[in-house]
Amino acid sequence: MGRMTKRFRKASEGLNAETTYGIPEAIKLIKSRAIAKFDETIEIAMNLGIDPRHADQMVRGVVQLPNGTGKSVRVAVFAKGDKAEAAKAAGADIVGAEDLAQEIQDGRMDFDRCIATPDMMAVVGRLGKVLGPRGLMPNPKLGTVTPDVAAAVNAAKAGSVEFRAEKAGIVHAGVGKASFTEEALVENVSAFVGAIIRAKPSGAKGAFVKKVSVSSTMGPSVKLDISKLSAESGAKAA
Repeated sequence: MGRMTKRFRKASEGLNAETTYGIPEAIKLIKSRAIAKFDETIEIAMNLGIDPRHADQMVRGVVQLPNGTGKSVRVAVFAKGDKAEAAKAAGADIVGAEDLAQEIQDGRMDFDRCIATPDMMAVVGRLGKVLGPRGLMPNPKLGTVTPDVAAAVNAAKAGSVEFRAEKAGIVHAGVGKASFTEEALVENVSAFVGAIIRAKPSGAKGAFVKKVSVSSTMGPSVKLDISKLSAESGAKAA
């Protein structure tokens, strides 16, 4: 643990915890400090001025990162017949119907994203208590309940990221890898921030985005300049 602390201190040199930065400068600082022996994930955390316990203040959605996440995503699809074949052709890792439901009920869930055709929701609905707490329940608003399963599989594999505010009003996600170019990371962070700003719920009052920070898996965090976010992400606050 002492070695890890020493590495963290080295990575934190020259950083002021209270200084805020524009997205490009923040990415440059984070990327140069990702010095672990593995390809660290670049992560973002956004503190929002909401109370997710109220339905009109919930923030949830999906965003397509232009340069992907750098993570291999395993996709399970509930479908039958031609739709099942289309899902397989698109690269789905697991495809099934009642048999897949039984596997999940038995505790076998080796996947990161779950997609279903509308006609399979009667089967999938019975798995709500298992899939729901893990954030894996297919949802039409997120594009994971759809007749076009091939497009949904392609989107998941290409880097679509689902987001949902936690109880404290925090949204976080992995937005790339330290091995990505600075430009690619800036584009991904901008896309994610823009999606959150556009997802501002009707019940949110006052300042919507209160604090944003980016970091690498093992590195220090850097705060983003809130006043620049709308312009840098190309999004207008609701």
